Parts: sequence; structure tokens; C-alpha cells
Amino acid sequence: MALVPFADIDKLPPKAKDYWDKLAAKLNIFRMLANADTLMEPALRFGGAILSKQDLGADLRELVILLVAELEGGEYEWNQHVPIGLRCGCTQAQIDALAARRLDDASFNAKEKALLAFAAEVIEKVKSSEETLAEAQKHFSPKEIVEIILTCGFYMTMARLTETTRTDIDPPAGSVVADSLQR
Repeated sequence: MALVPFADIDKLPPKAKDYWDKLAAKLNIFRMLANADTLMEPALRFGGAILSKQDLGADLRELVILLVAELEGGEYEWNQHVPIGLRCGCTQAQIDALAARRLDDASFNAKEKALLAFAAEVIEKVKSSEETLAEAQKHFSPKEIVEIILTCGFYMTMARLTETTRTDIDPPAGSVVADSLQR
């Protein structure tokens, strides 16, 4: 049970209520985020851009999100993104390797290993080493490097939101959200 009450959706200011009404899925994470009604729409638009407007491939994006969830203890995000990851091309072996924190697992190719090493340093150390960044730059454009960093930061924030407030975990519905962004 959540330690912070969910927002009363009927009492949201009109602009926030209108935005809420247009959401494809009414997930608990969004209900919690609605407590900060002036930040809900910008946060969800940012999250939506991560899920739909990056050059970084969807499978790679999901590896980053799942890595964040594993390293940060984001149970809510893990629950939502495992099905998305599988749908985007991540394998069960890769997901199992992330769950076991085996970032050098044989299920990952060289590009994916560079991605995970880079993201892990960003998540755990704030900045990556020059060597790790240089290895990532062999596989990713400057735009993709920044997308990786921003994806890490956004999902670190969401993990902190859901874990600190003890947001009740919804059944996986993240695919509904991701699908709605593709339309």
C-alpha cells in the first residue's frame, strides 16, 4: 500500500485533469505523479519522448531502462518494462542476465555490452570513465550517448518516486503506453 496518498483525480486542476483523461493507461505511477499536478504533463511528455522519439533503438532503450530498474531497485519499472523489452527484441536470456547483474553475459553483443557498461557507470557513479565513454562512442552517436544518459536519469527518478512512495504495482500495462505513443 502506498505510503503517500494517490492524487484525487477529480480534484486536479482542469489542465491536469484534461491531460489525465487523455492518458492511454491510468497507471498508479501516473496517479502518484499527479500529486505534482503542474509537473505531471511535462514529466509524462518527457517519458513519452524517451519511449517514442529517440534514435537509440527500442531494444537498447529497454536494456537501459531494465538496467536502471535492477540497479536502483525499481520493482515497479521492472514489472512494467520486462514485457516491453521482450516485445522490442530483448531476449529472456538478456533479461535474466540483467536480473543477475551479469552485464558481460554472452547474451549481449559488443554494442550492448558497451551500452550497459556506460549506463551502469552513469547510474552508479554519476559520470562514466573516459575509457567507458570512449568504448560507447565506438557504437553510438553523440545524440544516442545523450539519449542514454537522459533515459538513465528519467528512470532513476521514476524508481525513486515509486520506491519512496511505495506505489502499488500495477499489472504490466507499459505496452499499452508505448503503443499509444506510436500512434
